[in-house]
Amino acid sequence: MQTSDLTLNISAVERETGLSKDVLRIWERRYGFPEPTRDDNAERQYPPEQVTKLRIIKRLMDTGMRPGKLMQRSLAELSALVESRAAPRREAAAPAIEREVLALLSGHNPAGLQHALAHALMRQGVQRFVTDTVAPLNRAVGEAWMRGELQIFEEHLYAEQVQVALRAAVNAFPRQAGAPKVLLTTLPGEQHGLGLLMVEALLLPEGAQCISLGTQTPIDDIHKAALAHKVNVVALSFSEAFPLRQAGDGLAALRRQLPATVALWAGGEMIRRVRKQLPGVVLVPELGDVLSVLKGRRMEAGEATR
Repeated sequence: MQTSDLTLNISAVERETGLSKDVLRIWERRYGFPEPTRDDNAERQYPPEQVTKLRIIKRLMDTGMRPGKLMQRSLAELSALVESRAAPRREAAAPAIEREVLALLSGHNPAGLQHALAHALMRQGVQRFVTDTVAPLNRAVGEAWMRGELQIFEEHLYAEQVQVALRAAVNAFPRQAGAPKVLLTTLPGEQHGLGLLMVEALLLPEGAQCISLGTQTPIDDIHKAALAHKVNVVALSFSEAFPLRQAGDGLAALRRQLPATVALWAGGEMIRRVRKQLPGVVLVPELGDVLSVLKGRRMEAGEATR
């Protein structure tokens, strides 16, 4: 059961907010929020108003705000802050695909959304689809939520349809023994897998061999998989809300375990908040930098492109 008398358990809250269970527990101890009740089995139960507040905090964190500055604010104060930070509507100035996708989401038209994404993918090719369509759409959908124009379930629908389109494109590429061999995953607590698919869709047409483990792989298992598959690169993706210190500690621990010959890449929105170099880790804050990093790796290692 995920709900009881309209409360949600911690797994449901993790899915609804994009905040990991570890983050929720840490905030509870550090800030006194959230304040879940307990059911008969001593499991945490979160009332709807707390889940709503957590969603808003998550969205504000996605704009670069720190959680400590948000926890003690009321729901009304947070809502006002969201409104003040929301990007203004661009309307006619926005690309046609953004206007179309937002209209399809708010109109609850999943078939139309699937067709629009598939058409853009076929017209642009997978790499341009990722950089020119999906990346801007991710921001546009997030901004529409900030303005109160989309609900969380509509964001979920968007993310799912984009992943369906990208998986189909990725699976269409033959799995040849290209170089480098790249292992893709996220650390425990990072459940967002769209970034992994976007990177894989950029690398495969360049002849790289990608092995995706999906999300939330323990560090020891990443190490074992890297050795078992004899990979050249381990690439991790981080969403904006992932705790910076937790990411730094995890990357340092993984770097110590991996052989020196295996490169470690870290990308995603959170990486933009990193203010110092992490020894032995290649930071890729912008999606468009992936191919440049790949080119640099090949020049350094003398790897063939096919």
